[in-house]
Amino acid sequence: MRNLLTDLIVLCRSANKTVVATSRHYATEATFGIKPYRLHKFERGPEERATVTRDDALKMYRDMQTIRRIETAAGNLYKEKIVRGFCHLYSGQEACAVGMKYAMRPVDSIISAYRVHGWTYLMGVTVPGVLCELTGRKTGCARGKGGSMHMYSKNFYGGNGIVGAQIPLGAGVALANKYRGDGGVCLALYGDGASNQGQAFEAYNMSFLWNVPCIFVCENNGYGMGTSASRSSSNTAYYTRGDALPGIWVDGMDVLAVRNATRFAIDYATKTGPLVMEVFTYRYSGHSMSDPGTSYRTRDEIQEVRQTRDPIMLFKDKIIESKLVSEDELKKIDTEVKKEVDAATALAKSDSEIELKELTTDIYSANIEPRVRGTHVNQQYPHATLKRAVNL
Repeated sequence: MRNLLTDLIVLCRSANKTVVATSRHYATEATFGIKPYRLHKFERGPEERATVTRDDALKMYRDMQTIRRIETAAGNLYKEKIVRGFCHLYSGQEACAVGMKYAMRPVDSIISAYRVHGWTYLMGVTVPGVLCELTGRKTGCARGKGGSMHMYSKNFYGGNGIVGAQIPLGAGVALANKYRGDGGVCLALYGDGASNQGQAFEAYNMSFLWNVPCIFVCENNGYGMGTSASRSSSNTAYYTRGDALPGIWVDGMDVLAVRNATRFAIDYATKTGPLVMEVFTYRYSGHSMSDPGTSYRTRDEIQEVRQTRDPIMLFKDKIIESKLVSEDELKKIDTEVKKEVDAATALAKSDSEIELKELTTDIYSANIEPRVRGTHVNQQYPHATLKRAVNL
């Protein structure tokens, strides 16, 4: 017989949420209303109520807060000129990645563009692995050779530097899932700016004809590289742009709404075929660190989103009000995350770079050729060979 003191359940309902509370003063789970989805060629969409357990709520909060801290650290490292080259921050879009990840299964894959520091962390790379990669150090997930735009891990096919290139690549990954018969799907993420690339429509078309299990995810943050969506696209209802492909619009600032929609999309893609999902979100920083992000939008606009639609703040308020967690618990998580990211930042500054001889390695995962040009030293002219290798 269950212990009534610890397992007593009190069911509380209100207009937009259901809370299951225990005698420990914490709810075991809570259900929240979701902003209505918009549908294209679907008669029925995802559930407009989402349930989250206390454990998942704590994990989701920690992941979103970690991504936010990673991006703050990345921005600071760039300003200190320790991160060089390009650097695109995900701040403001955390609910998109975390919501999708919590719906994905181990067999599913994801491919994205260059705004992927947060995704790299979610797909199993440690915080030091992310930040050291940004600074070109050996502890980085690609030994410092990939940098901000080229990070990879299992089932994560990375950020891709060519605008829109990941869309047909994602269709190819999904085709591999179909070929193997493993039941997996691929989420191919791209922005509203990349949505006008011709290769996007080619990928839609081929995926439809071949019935490929691909979810084309447009992360619509309102702006491309200095241009608003309305100035660059004749049709800003990105979820409808797959033509024959059905589509879903979801509030990308609500992590539970994104999780619900992604579960629905995975189920559809597995059973039926490709679809388009638009997650409506916002980026706080410019397109990249070289873009101040204020010449084509106002500071007041950014501040208003931070105050009224911030994904971390919205989720925090929900789970505290529903008695899933306490404010003190979240403060403790904030402290732990800050400590972890601060330590990783210090390592990213002090860690050493790889040796010169390692620059041309990692070309193949399983090389079948006995020699690879540029990786073997010419015994007669060793320095000349090494110099050519470095310049490749």
